[in-house]
Amino acid sequence: MVVCVDVNEDAANETARIIAAENGVAKAIRADVTSHDDIRRMVRVCIDAYGRIDVLDYNVGLAHVGGVVELPEEDWDRIFAVNLKGCFLTMKHVIPIMVKQGGGSIINISSVAGIRYTSVPYATYYATKAAMIHLTRTTAAQYAPQHIRVNSVLPGLMKTPMVEKSAGLAAQYGQGDVEEMWKARDAQCPMGHMGDAWDVAYACLCLASDEAKYVTGIELVVDGGISLKCA
Repeated sequence: MVVCVDVNEDAANETARIIAAENGVAKAIRADVTSHDDIRRMVRVCIDAYGRIDVLDYNVGLAHVGGVVELPEEDWDRIFAVNLKGCFLTMKHVIPIMVKQGGGSIINISSVAGIRYTSVPYATYYATKAAMIHLTRTTAAQYAPQHIRVNSVLPGLMKTPMVEKSAGLAAQYGQGDVEEMWKARDAQCPMGHMGDAWDVAYACLCLASDEAKYVTGIELVVDGGISLKCA
C-alpha cells in the first residue's frame, strides 16, 4: 500500500495506476515538498488511508547547472528548498509516527554528486546531496534506539526523464543534443552504460525490507562503478 506524491499530480496518478495494474494498492496526491502544510497533509492522507507509515522514500531532486560564480542566488535558495528542506520536512513529520508504531525505514535518495565531482558544474546539487548524506547519517544515529532505520541511496549517472529534460545538462554534454549526451554519459561509466530508475528502485526495496533490518546510516552507491574512477 503506497501513497504516491508529486508536485505534478499527473505523474503521481500515473505511478498509482501502474501499481494498481500490478494488483497493488496506491493513492496519488499532489504536494510541494517545500511546503510545511503540504507535507503535513501528505502524512495525514497516508495515516487516514492505511493507519501507519512503514517506509518513507524521499526521491526528490533538482539540478541547475552553474558553479558558485555563475549561479543566481535565487536558484541556490530554490534547490536547497527542494532537495534538502523537503527531506527535513518529510522526516520531521514521519519520524514521530514511526516512533509511536515502533519503527520504520527511511530512504533518502542522494547522489554520487554528494561525494565527488561529476564533471558538471552544479554547485547546488553537490552541496544539497552532500548535506543530505550527513543529515541521513546523524538522523540514523539519533533514532536507531527507536528502531527507525535511515539510509541513503547514491545513484550515479542515470538515464531518466529529469536528465533528459535538463537543458543545462544536455548543453554540458552534447551541445544541446540529448542523444549525444546519452553517449557521453554512457562512456563515463565503467560498465559502459548508465543505470535506470529500476536500478535505484531495487536498492531502495532492499533497504526498505526486513532483509536490511540491521542496516542503518549507510550510503548505498548505485553507480556502475563511476565513483571508483579518478577521472
